[in-house]
Amino acid sequence: IPYFQEFADRVHKHGAALMCQLTHLGGRSQWRGDNWLPTISPSRFREPLHRGFTKEMQAEDIARVIADFGQAARRCYEGGLDGCELHITGHLIGQFWSPATNQRNDDFGGSLENRARFGLMVLEKIRQVVPQPFVVGVRMVVGEGDGGDMPDEDYIAMAEILERSGLIDFFNFGYGRIDTEVGLARYMPGMALGLAPQLRPVANFRQNVGLPVFHAARINDLATARFAVSEGHVDLIGMTRAHIADPQIARKLSEGAEETIRPCVGATYCSWHGSCIHNPAIGREDVLPHIIEKADVTKRVTVVGAGPGGLEAARVAAERGHAVTLLEAAPRAGGQILLAAQLDLRRDLIGIVDWRVSELERLGVTVRYNIFADADEIAQTKPDTVIIATGGVPDRLEDIPGAELGIPLWEALEATTTPEGDVIFYDGTGTAAGLNGAHTLAAAGATLTYVTPDSTAGAEVSYIERPLQMRAFYKSGASLCPDLTLRRVEREENRLRLSFENSYSGEKVEMNCDTLIYEHGTLPVDALYLELAGASRNRGQPDLAAWAAVQPQPEGCGTGFDLYRIGDATSSRDIHAAILDAARLCTRL
Repeated sequence: IPYFQEFADRVHKHGAALMCQLTHLGGRSQWRGDNWLPTISPSRFREPLHRGFTKEMQAEDIARVIADFGQAARRCYEGGLDGCELHITGHLIGQFWSPATNQRNDDFGGSLENRARFGLMVLEKIRQVVPQPFVVGVRMVVGEGDGGDMPDEDYIAMAEILERSGLIDFFNFGYGRIDTEVGLARYMPGMALGLAPQLRPVANFRQNVGLPVFHAARINDLATARFAVSEGHVDLIGMTRAHIADPQIARKLSEGAEETIRPCVGATYCSWHGSCIHNPAIGREDVLPHIIEKADVTKRVTVVGAGPGGLEAARVAAERGHAVTLLEAAPRAGGQILLAAQLDLRRDLIGIVDWRVSELERLGVTVRYNIFADADEIAQTKPDTVIIATGGVPDRLEDIPGAELGIPLWEALEATTTPEGDVIFYDGTGTAAGLNGAHTLAAAGATLTYVTPDSTAGAEVSYIERPLQMRAFYKSGASLCPDLTLRRVEREENRLRLSFENSYSGEKVEMNCDTLIYEHGTLPVDALYLELAGASRNRGQPDLAAWAAVQPQPEGCGTGFDLYRIGDATSSRDIHAAILDAARLCTRL
């Protein structure tokens, strides 16, 4: 309660309201939690995502949980919050609603009115415990889509029951289900589903109710939010992940700086890793500020490479007030993102590049394209600091005999024709690049077999992204062969013979194909870094403790420049790692 009070006071000072969502996960929780007690639900069932079995709630359980909801609302009220919202869909109240998880034959099961009873009793308890004025609403779906257990008309009836009760002040509507992997991926939509994928069914449903309607599901930008409200589709828009990408949305809007808002690209990195794919300050606010402070001393900073890491280094250094020159060998910025954005379901990644290019223009950074930077080119910029962000090139599997007969995914994507004949795609990374690359090629017409040493495709892809990527993979006609490590490639007449080893049994497996395409990460493009290291003041060696703690790097001795490298120019990682490298280094530069 004291924390809520302090939090609420800070929010109220700015004229805003603060609410809290309350829920009980029911069967969606895991018994291997803090206390290892059984999970509970209206009826016993196996939860398909967590794969646990629940205990059927007894009358005492029902009374206890209802009382607990009331006490949770009381804590919100005494903490100075302005209201609360009950999450229904897929959680305990929703499990009472659904005939799939509620087969009770008492007052809480069977008819629609009985299945609604538990949720109504929770709301009644909240209203008994918390005095007015205190806003109370519910988060529910307006339908489940294909394969749902409750028909759409039941959701209309439930909404009408809630509104007639007089116990709630608003609805927060979504669409879909969360009890399957594909359902959850649609309910929490990422870039695979486009902008505002649930707005149409929500807008169609609102005619059934009279209370204010909220909606939140991949409303990524203010233009979409304005449209939804101005057209009367909803009364209020929630922009959760958009505020994770840029917590300064409201401030920038009020200051007339809407064009500087960092966009959410829908990568769902926040759901998987607790940070944003291109805002590394999220989850690291104790060391990485969202607003960059000006440096006391202005320096000349030269960045080589305009991939995500180089763009971020140039942006943050310029925010610090330094004079920044960015050199890029290609005719445009983006690096590997330009390839990644060619993949089906990943096209919105280009927003990471577009926003930074726009910010560099605003900040007055000198950007020079088609420059293959060398030591002389860099010397002409008279730098105090040089940051090498030259990225990587495909790892060509040189440790595997005959691998030179295959081609990396990069080259396959850059080709103007689809590979003919039988294609084996070997993914040694398990990342979205491999899985998306495979189904993009298959969808374009390649007869493709996906082989991986992992136990499944896309082992490193987030639980929100992977289901829809796997769905697209299977629909493309590709086939999957897991647990196989590539050992040798040989030419056999005009085809290739590939030798694999099973990761578990050690069994040797051979396959034939016309084309081998592979994804195996990158090797650093580090020749320039190695050339400059000896001439730099710090010999190209950062203080890693200071880097990780986001503290200033110690300056080298003598005249000249300090040298650093970031992103894939150091080792093969992901977009977030490259941007984090840059932010950690340049925030205190």
